[in-house]
Amino acid sequence: MTKERENLTSRLGFILVSAGCAIGLGNIWRFPFIVGEYGGCIFVLLYLLFLILMGFPLLMAEMSIGRGSHSNLVLGLPKLANKGKKFWCTLGGITSMGCLLLMMYYTTVTGWLLTYTGDYLTGAIAKGTADGSTYGDFFSALISDPKASGIGMFIACAIGGLVCSLGLKNGVESFVKYMMALLLILMGVLAVRVLFLPNAMEGLKFYLLPNWQRFTENPYETISAAMGQAFFTLSLGVGSMEIFGSYLPWKKSLAKECAWIIILDTFVALAAGFIIFPACTSSSVDVSAGPGLIFISLPNVFTQVAGGRFWGFLFFAFLSLAALTTVIAVFENLLALLIDIFHWKRITAGIVVGLAVAALSVPCVLGFNLWSSFQPLGAGTGVLDLEDFIVSQNLLPLGGLTMLIFCFAKFGWGKKNFLAELHEGQSWKFSRSFLFYYQYLLPVILLAVFVIGYIQIFKH
Repeated sequence: MTKERENLTSRLGFILVSAGCAIGLGNIWRFPFIVGEYGGCIFVLLYLLFLILMGFPLLMAEMSIGRGSHSNLVLGLPKLANKGKKFWCTLGGITSMGCLLLMMYYTTVTGWLLTYTGDYLTGAIAKGTADGSTYGDFFSALISDPKASGIGMFIACAIGGLVCSLGLKNGVESFVKYMMALLLILMGVLAVRVLFLPNAMEGLKFYLLPNWQRFTENPYETISAAMGQAFFTLSLGVGSMEIFGSYLPWKKSLAKECAWIIILDTFVALAAGFIIFPACTSSSVDVSAGPGLIFISLPNVFTQVAGGRFWGFLFFAFLSLAALTTVIAVFENLLALLIDIFHWKRITAGIVVGLAVAALSVPCVLGFNLWSSFQPLGAGTGVLDLEDFIVSQNLLPLGGLTMLIFCFAKFGWGKKNFLAELHEGQSWKFSRSFLFYYQYLLPVILLAVFVIGYIQIFKH
C-alpha cells in the first residue's frame, strides 16, 4: 500500500460516488426491458424485495471489507484473513478481474450511447431516417462498423482514465458529483415531459398496477429474473463497491450509508420506468421489446413528438451519464489495484488502465462482425454475450458468495471480526435472526441465483 492513501472528503461524496458505481446500464437499460418482459408491477415488487434480502446485506459485507482493510480486494482479503493469506490474495485477484472483464464490454455499450447522443445533437440520426432507413438499420450499421463503434468505446475509456487520473477528490469525487446532479435533473425533465404524451397513463398503469395473470403464466422465471436483476444492478461480488469502503476515513454506520446507496440506485431505476413506459404506450411501442428497446424502439417515439431531436438528445445524454458514472467508478477500482500494489502515480495508472481496457475491448467491438447470426442485442451477439455471461452469471454471484464465506468463516475474516467492523459507528446491533439469515440463508440464496441462471439457460 502507499504510505498516504487518499480518502473521500465527505459523506455526500461517498454516497454519490458509490451510487454512481451502482447506477448504470443495469438500472436504465436492463431494468426497463426486463420489467416489460415480465409483466410490470409484479416484477418491480419482487425486485424491491430481493434488493432488501440480497443487495443490502451483500453491500454491507463488501463495504465492511473495504473499510476494515483500507485496501483493494487483492490486498484487503489477505490483510484481514486469519489463515490462508495467499489463498485469499489469489481469490481476491480472480474476483477483481471481474471489473476488468465488465469494462471490456461495458465501454462498448457506453460508446454506442455516446454515439447516439452526438448523432442526435448533430442531426445525423434524423438525416439517416429521413432517407428511408429505420432505427434498426441505423443501430445495425453502428455496431457493424468497427471504426464508429471503436471510436465511441475509446472515448468512454479516455473519459474514465482521465477523470481517475486527476485524483480521487479532484477527479472521481468532483466529476461524479456533478454528473449525478445532471443525471437527476435530466431524469426529472424527461419524466415530466412524457406525462404529457398521448396515452401516457396506460404506460403508468402497466408499470404500477399488478398483473397477476401475467405473473401466474410463468412465476418461477419471473422470480428468478427479479433475483438476478437485484444482484446485477449493484455490481456486487467483484470488488467494485469494496474500494469505496476503503476510502472511508470515518467510522459511521455502514448500514445507513449502504441504505442510502440502495435508495438512490433504486430511485434511478424506478424513475427510468416512469420515463420509458409512458413513452412506449404513447407511440404503440411494445414494452416487452427486449434489449433493443433503448436503441431501436424508443427512438421511434422521439420522431412523433414536437422537438423530438432535442428530447432524443436529452434522453441519450441521460443514459450516457449513467453509464459513465459506472465506467469512472470501476476504472477507479482498477487504478487502485495498480497504485496499491505497484505504487504507481495516478497519471501513470490512469493511462495504463485506459489503454488496457480499450485494447481488451476490441474483441467486443469486432465481435459483431465475426458472428453472422447477429440479432440486435439478443442471441448471436458473440463476444458481448460471452463476456456478460461470465460476469453476470458467474463472477457476480460466486464473488458475492466468496465474500460472505470470507466474512463469517474462521479461516477467513471470522464472524467476530466482521461483526465488530459492521457495528462500528452505530449505537444499535443487528438482531440474532438477521445474523442467522446473513450467515446461513443468504449463501443458499446466492447459490440458488447461480444454479437457477444455468437452468434458465439450458431451458431456453
